[in-house]
Amino acid sequence: MARPKVGIIGNSYLMNDQYPTHAGGTMNSEAVADVSGCMPLLIPSDPRFLSVEELLETFDGFLLTGGRPNVHPNEYGEEETEAHGAFDRARDAIVLPLVRACVERGQPFLGICRGFQEVNVAMGGTLYPEIRDLPGRMNHRMPPDGTLEEKFALRHSVKLTSGGVFHRLFGAEEVMTNTLHGQGIKQPGTRIVIDGYAPDGTPEAIYVEDAPGFTLAVQWHPEWDAANDPVSRPLFQAFGEAASDWAGGARPKPLQKSA
Repeated sequence: MARPKVGIIGNSYLMNDQYPTHAGGTMNSEAVADVSGCMPLLIPSDPRFLSVEELLETFDGFLLTGGRPNVHPNEYGEEETEAHGAFDRARDAIVLPLVRACVERGQPFLGICRGFQEVNVAMGGTLYPEIRDLPGRMNHRMPPDGTLEEKFALRHSVKLTSGGVFHRLFGAEEVMTNTLHGQGIKQPGTRIVIDGYAPDGTPEAIYVEDAPGFTLAVQWHPEWDAANDPVSRPLFQAFGEAASDWAGGARPKPLQKSA
């Protein structure tokens, strides 16, 4: 049987500082193929090339990846500042309406890092431009030096809501994760349930309340070593099951806050 098709949101880059490309991290494809059991296909996230409607009809689920560019603050009613960093307005134009459409239809998505932030903004939430500048917050950014293993190493715990969606998925109320992000949730969007926090109070795990499908998103990067990590593996497995259900015509019931 054909595997469910998962669209991996691509990011725009300049190869060799001059050649425009759309790219996606290999570890995203590995996690989707090896752990979710789905076919990974890269999406050039630019409305010049495709529409949200076409994506919805083509794929069984979406992986909203991380990326260096941030969601433009205009998307949540704030002015651009230097602290907001680089942007990808083409990706904003595709992913934000895609998230809203998936929530309405029950079509599954898994949000990672920027994807986590996109889910919040799509639902009307706002973002802090730089978490480490807030009183009492730690530096969540990627370490500037070291190997990939060192950069993606587990760095802090995430406390999950007892009996909540992520607690039931992971089988634990507290898990260890990596952290490689600069921005974070300021005001949660409508129906956004914050289901896990870092020790400094930074939201780390969310889903959309009463959505008729899989809407989980995390601020960390579970695609790293997804086949072996005890937190990443069940997350990608559950996402794969949701995509498989969608491909088979099943339409899941809304997630519940507690058992």
